[in-house]
Amino acid sequence: MHAIYQQIWKTQDWPSDWEKKSIYIPIPKKGNAKEFRTVALISHASKVMLKILQGRLQQYMERELPDIQDGFRKVKGMRDQVANIRWIMEEVREFQKNIYFCFIDYSKAFDCVDHNKLWHVLGGMGIPSHLVCLLRNLYKDQVATVRTDHRTTDWFKIGKRVWQGCVLSPSLFNLYAEHIMQLTGLEESKAGVKIVGRNIKNVRYADDTTLMAESEEELRSLITKVKEESAKAGLHLNVKKTKTMATISIDNWQIEGENVEAVTDFIFLGAKITADADCSQEIRRRLLLGRRAMANLDKIVKSREITLATKVRIVKAMVFPIVTYGCESWTIRKAEQRKIDAFELWCWRKILRVP
Repeated sequence: MHAIYQQIWKTQDWPSDWEKKSIYIPIPKKGNAKEFRTVALISHASKVMLKILQGRLQQYMERELPDIQDGFRKVKGMRDQVANIRWIMEEVREFQKNIYFCFIDYSKAFDCVDHNKLWHVLGGMGIPSHLVCLLRNLYKDQVATVRTDHRTTDWFKIGKRVWQGCVLSPSLFNLYAEHIMQLTGLEESKAGVKIVGRNIKNVRYADDTTLMAESEEELRSLITKVKEESAKAGLHLNVKKTKTMATISIDNWQIEGENVEAVTDFIFLGAKITADADCSQEIRRRLLLGRRAMANLDKIVKSREITLATKVRIVKAMVFPIVTYGCESWTIRKAEQRKIDAFELWCWRKILRVP
């Protein structure tokens, strides 16, 4: 295999069975059975080479991406962005300012990446031409089929998208999205939230972009810039899923004749953020999710064939992480602390079969 990988690196040609043909599996999205997320089945042999390319690409990605982009980067994750949002809201409250958020959702973001524009972006960011050529040949003359429960479709050509299910795709999309944000000119804009000598206009996790400003007019201008440049690159806002939120009451907005709903709370990267920056709703929600997870393990917990030590490990792996997700940024009252302690005791009693 090592000889094959060396040959691919030298010639920049990929075996057709590795990446030229992709099988997509449609996975229904949560909340709407008519919408699907397509995940590509990728050759296991090719994944080693893709991981090598990801390692080569990583150094350039870290150089280009700002610290406000935490998507699929080393030592960063969703919890960091949740903590950032909570910290910003706490600072704004301390200085008695208002803050306006827009949580942007793109329609099929990974599926809309234009290949030719992507190679141009990578070259413009100083990524070596040899690496860009390898990536270009990887996506060249792509054909795919969709596998359903009943049959497999005919093969069809693909002219855009990065594969969901490929280790390279998050890095490629991050660089593509960063190019879009650079074109918006947000860094030069005076809009944003001014905290501790810094003007923060957005935080990002891959395609999840959150814009923020201190006035409704400033936020509208940021949204307009992002929407226009995104459309030029082939990415379009999903207006139905895009939401606005503010520390004061605001009305719904209109974008292209569609309502952008103003909300008082929003599920941001799996955590509930409220307009008043209170964590109590999120803590109650996490405890409820934990109880549901525990209920799903009822057969395991009641089984006499599974040892107590195994049950403890299962609960620690499958229940407690659900409850404690994002807890680093919680502001906890004594009453909420007691509820968390009570939940833990309830879990141990369930395992020990104590009423």
